[in-house]
Amino acid sequence: MISEPPTVDPAAVTGRVARVRAVIDAISADPSAVRLVGVTKGFGADAVRAAAAAGVEDLGENYADELVAKAAIAADEGLSVRWHYLGAVQRNKVPRLAPVVAWWQGLGRIEEGAAIAARAPGATVLVQVDIGGLPGRGGCRPEAVPDLVGRLRAEELVVAGLMAVGPPGPPEASRSGFRSVAALADRLDLPVRSMGMSDDLEVALAEGSTMVRIGRALFGPRPPRR
Repeated sequence: MISEPPTVDPAAVTGRVARVRAVIDAISADPSAVRLVGVTKGFGADAVRAAAAAGVEDLGENYADELVAKAAIAADEGLSVRWHYLGAVQRNKVPRLAPVVAWWQGLGRIEEGAAIAARAPGATVLVQVDIGGLPGRGGCRPEAVPDLVGRLRAEELVVAGLMAVGPPGPPEASRSGFRSVAALADRLDLPVRSMGMSDDLEVALAEGSTMVRIGRALFGPRPPRR
């Protein structure tokens, strides 16, 4: 459960989006190839409206209930949103998510892919690479990624690229992991590298990210879960 979502100021979000895009333009080798995903986890529907008003059409959620509820509101209001599911894929929640999720980020096991393929044939997925070996982070060890990519493709899923979550600590601690993910994506001929959040955005862009998942830097501090 989360506490009452904070109010989101649309004008503030528009300004923050501009600042994030300026960072992308300044650091990325190919700014036009970088997709900005606004992470509305913990915020209410006003964050969805503010993001859409600021031109951010890709939005991400970690929790199935939040995503489904916000997707319904966005559809009712005619907002143009592509939903990214960022949380661990639980097979019992796939049937509810499948009609509204455009991008499934964070796949680490073939069982997850099979569940998605059964409900959303041809869905677009990203394989999460475990770059830190930390418990509870999910993902697939780098040496197992090529096999998982092949097995997901055999399920007729579209494997667009790789995704990684940087380790806790200073942003520089993410650099070597992001660099290894970009190199692995190159070897597998995968164009998408979903790397970088509010704290390590600059490092991720410098190491070749083509998709950044930004929450706090767009919407402000997230309320604690309780």
